[in-house]
Amino acid sequence: MKKIWLMIVALMFTAAAFAQIDAPVRWSYAAKRVSPTEAVVLVKATIEPGWHIYSQNVKDGGPIATNFIFSPAKNYTVIGKPAEPKAIVKYEEVFKMNVSYFENSVIFQQKVKLKAAGAVIVKGKVEYMTCNDRKCLPPDEVEFNVAVPVK
Repeated sequence: MKKIWLMIVALMFTAAAFAQIDAPVRWSYAAKRVSPTEAVVLVKATIEPGWHIYSQNVKDGGPIATNFIFSPAKNYTVIGKPAEPKAIVKYEEVFKMNVSYFENSVIFQQKVKLKAAGAVIVKGKVEYMTCNDRKCLPPDEVEFNVAVPVK
C-alpha cells in the first residue's frame, strides 16, 4: 500500500513539473523627472520570441487592446494617454482585420504632472493580451508602483 501511495505522489510531482504556465511577457517600470512639476513613467514589455502584445489602438471586434489604468492620487495627475512607438500592422485571419501589435519589446511612456516636490509613487495596472501564431492567452493584468526620483 505504501508503494502505491509513493507512486501516486511521484506521478503528481512529475505531472506538475510538466504543466508549465505560459508567461511570455515580462514587465518592468521606471520614471524620470523632466522638470520640477513633470515626470515620464516608462512601462516596458519584454516579449518572448514568437509572441506579441497588442497596441492600445485596436478597433472593435479585434483582440484585447493594451490598456493602462492609473490610480488616482493627490500628488500627481496623468496627462493624456500613454505614448507608444509605431506598431507592426498585419492582417490576422482569426480576427478578420488588420491589427497593430508589438514583438520583442515595447516601451510605453506616460506623462505625469507632479503636485509634490518630494518623492512620488505612481500606481496603476496594465491590461493586455498575448498571442503567437497558434494561440492567444486569456487577457491578463499586472499592477505596478513606480517611484519618481527626486531631482
